[in-house]
Amino acid sequence: MPAPSRRAFLIGGLTTLTLTTGGGAWALDRYVVDHVEVADASAYEASQGSDGTELDTSDAVLTDDSWSADGTTITVKKVTTGSGDATVTYVVADLVLSDATVLRSAFAQDSFGTNIVDETSDIAEQNGAVFAINGDYYGFRETGIVVRNGVAWRDAGAREGLAFYKDGHVELYDETATSADALVDAGVWNTLSFGPALVADGEVLDGIDDVEVDTNFGNHSIQGDQPRTAVGVVDDNHLLLVVVDGRDPGYSAGATMTELATLMKGLGAVTAYNIDGGGSSTMFFDGEVVNRPSNGGERGTSDILYVKG
Repeated sequence: MPAPSRRAFLIGGLTTLTLTTGGGAWALDRYVVDHVEVADASAYEASQGSDGTELDTSDAVLTDDSWSADGTTITVKKVTTGSGDATVTYVVADLVLSDATVLRSAFAQDSFGTNIVDETSDIAEQNGAVFAINGDYYGFRETGIVVRNGVAWRDAGAREGLAFYKDGHVELYDETATSADALVDAGVWNTLSFGPALVADGEVLDGIDDVEVDTNFGNHSIQGDQPRTAVGVVDDNHLLLVVVDGRDPGYSAGATMTELATLMKGLGAVTAYNIDGGGSSTMFFDGEVVNRPSNGGERGTSDILYVKG
């Protein structure tokens, strides 16, 4: 039986709270009810001058575990380690991009706001993606800088973020020391706001198992063995996108934050950053979900990173 989604869990719990105390009405509105700020995000981005590179896919080459077109290559590999209840299964996507703007972001329902969700595979298919992973679930919180496809969407710095620049380099940054507009002016194409940072300057960071990412209802804990999604940086325009499955004894136990960081370093990442995990952790390649999401199926999320096929 699939585990309840975060949204279903919240609806159930908050409805009970509302009926018993009346105090859940605010929480239902804050964490469950869709709040659409921009209904046609693609049109808005176009109006703001978003102009990423479109790959020529006329000669695209697809195999069981790779895709390439116009100088961009994606290779996907599933790895299983350990045995018994200590088994861990993860999927690594190695992306070499011909241009940094080939890696785009898309919002669920092509709408920007809070609590708007769809499954990663649905968002991917709606955007013609050959590859996608879940994003940072920006819509579950009201803080964090959101720059997507070269457009500033939200300017509420709160934590350490990850910035993808148009020139291909990717760096960790302090959201509270800058602004969304300043990042766009500096050439940032996309940002992610979740964390913590896992690897910096090629070294696993200390204390990352004790970080509380945010304090939203139902989203306090990221400690222990969990499904994970991470972004790793090998070099300019060379990324590792990794999903670790979990909560599935005998198939995959998941990973602690330090185990995830150690994995990313071992794969060659000199910088790595944790993004939304748990039931959200999903990787999509060539029309299929290639990992095993922990809810027994995909959980809705608010955004993805993808490459259009």
